[in-house]
Amino acid sequence: MKLTKTLLATTALTLASGTAFADGHMASDMTLVSWGGAYQNSQQKAYVEPYLADNPGVTAVWDESSAEAVAKLRAMNEAGSVTWDVVDVVAADAIRLCDEGLALEIDADEDLAAAPDGTSASDDFGDLLVSDCFIPQIVYSTTFGYRTDLVGDTAPTSVCAVFDTDAYPGKRSLEKRPINNMEWALLCDGVAKDDVYDVLATDEGQQQALDKLATIKDDVIWWSAGADTPQLLADGEVVMGSTYNGRLFAAIEEQDQPIGMLWDAQVFDLDGWIIPTGLSPEREARARDFIKFATDTQRLADQAKYISYGPARASSAPLVGQHAELGIDMAPHMPTDPDNAQNTFLYNYEFWADYRDDIDAKFQAWLAQ
Repeated sequence: MKLTKTLLATTALTLASGTAFADGHMASDMTLVSWGGAYQNSQQKAYVEPYLADNPGVTAVWDESSAEAVAKLRAMNEAGSVTWDVVDVVAADAIRLCDEGLALEIDADEDLAAAPDGTSASDDFGDLLVSDCFIPQIVYSTTFGYRTDLVGDTAPTSVCAVFDTDAYPGKRSLEKRPINNMEWALLCDGVAKDDVYDVLATDEGQQQALDKLATIKDDVIWWSAGADTPQLLADGEVVMGSTYNGRLFAAIEEQDQPIGMLWDAQVFDLDGWIIPTGLSPEREARARDFIKFATDTQRLADQAKYISYGPARASSAPLVGQHAELGIDMAPHMPTDPDNAQNTFLYNYEFWADYRDDIDAKFQAWLAQ
């Protein structure tokens, strides 16, 4: 994961410090891109506010467009005007952006902070460094919440309850994209967990997943923003729905909604930063300085004070404590907690980086039918 000589020459970075250009200048403002809601708030509290406190005169503004990051960065690059400085993306999108030359390569051991005990960043992040351009922040899961007062006497324990409208009548909410939905559909249509992506790589397997989803299509409310399902559940408009585990944590623990968590077949995923290509030297220097700060051991542990996502560094995990406001222990609310992770589904980043555009087109065409 070494930066190329061309990139070194172009940017004139002094990588030993991770921050300085030959002339010492960094931009005084940043545009950060994320997902909004509780997750972005956790980033603001854990990363941005302390960084700005340490760097008087620097300003940061948020753009909540991470769901459209690939398309928008493609358009910015084509127009020759990249207006974002640091972008939060899921791992599969980072792989796509890296492959297309739209994200900078990062040398973890040169550009990121070591652990407090001296462990290198590459060893501390370990296998979560799934792309040369991706700096992981958190492990999260997409899972299901359900209304505890609308599921009768028997709460759902299997993800396949989503497809059982006889036992659990009512609307469901699913994300308006193929990712996760296609995997759950195949699992609940009898495909073994280890075979899901082999099946999904075929036209027949894709059709099988769509056919299974078609059995509940009339009962689905499709969502695009992570806040949608918690609100639909709170309003009683759906009996169950998928969303990010941190969103459900906020609804259950912070808002005291009558919602339960269905951890079965939760899909583990990674979220983290990329730095777009095409920045001026001053903006790139600021972005790199922020990234080094925001992904150190303490900062990633601090994020868990505000949201129930597991920090991506091994050295951060022992530092996870209580919620900053609720005072409850956060470890049991993490998707990686042993009680919650008895049956997980591991998201295949490389598969979706390769197949996303084609399956997206097929899925959207199916939705329009």
